[in-house]
Amino acid sequence: MSEGEPILMRRDEAGVATLTLNRPAARNALSVALMTELEAALSAIAADASVKVVVLAANGPAFCAGHDLKEMRGLAGREAVAAVFALCSRVMTAIVRLPQPVVAKVHAMATAAGCQLVASCDLAYASTGAKFATPGVNIGLFCSTPMVALSRVVGRKQAMEMLLSGVPVNAATAESWGLINHAVDPEVLDGEVAAMARLIAGKSSHTVKVGKEAFYRQLEMGLDDAYAHASRVMTENMLAMDAAEGIDAFLEKRPPVWRGC
Repeated sequence: MSEGEPILMRRDEAGVATLTLNRPAARNALSVALMTELEAALSAIAADASVKVVVLAANGPAFCAGHDLKEMRGLAGREAVAAVFALCSRVMTAIVRLPQPVVAKVHAMATAAGCQLVASCDLAYASTGAKFATPGVNIGLFCSTPMVALSRVVGRKQAMEMLLSGVPVNAATAESWGLINHAVDPEVLDGEVAAMARLIAGKSSHTVKVGKEAFYRQLEMGLDDAYAHASRVMTENMLAMDAAEGIDAFLEKRPPVWRGC
C-alpha cells in the first residue's frame, strides 16, 4: 500500500458494494482505525438502498491476520483494551444485522479475528490455498471473541479443535465443517463470488432483508418460538408488494419487477 492509500476501499457496481481491506503490509490486521472505517462503511451501506449485496475482500498476502497485536500491546489499561474488543464486536454484529447479505471472498490466510470476520459473513467463498485458524492459544490469548462467531457456524468438536490446537485448517476442511460455502481454484474465485453476488442482487431487496433478519433471530429461539416468529414474518412478507408481484409474475410466466417494499 502506498502512502495516502485508504486502509479500506469501497467500490460499487450494479448493486454490489465491495469493501476491500487494504493493509497488505500488516496482513490486513484489524487496527482500531481499520475497524472504525469498517463500522462506518457498514453503517452507510445499511442506509443505502442502492446496495443489494456486500462483498468483503482483501489485498495482499493474507485475508486478515486478526487484531493488530503491536497496537494491542501498546494499549494502556483495562478500559483501552476493552474498548478495542467492544469495537470489534460491534463490527461483527453489524455484519450479521446488516440488511444486505455479506459475502466473504477469502483469497488467503484468515486467522483469529480474521477467521471471526469470515464466520460472521452470511456466505463465504475461499481459494483452495486459503487457510483458517484461531491460534490465540499459542500466544497465551485464547480466541474467545472469534469463538462466538466460529461456534455458530461449525460443530462444537470442530470449533474446539481449532480453538484448543491453534492449528490451521485448509479450505477443503473449512468447507466440510461449514465455515465456508465453497473452496474454489484461485483463478475462478473472483468469478464465483461475482456470480453469486449478481444472483442475490437480482432478488427483491425487501424479501432478502426480511429473510436475513428472521434467519438470525430464529436461531436464538426455542423451536416453538422460532416457528411462531417465522409465521409472523411470513404473514407480513406475504402482504408486501414484492411478494404480490413475485407471485403474479410466477403465475403469468414473466420476470418480476421488484419495488423493494
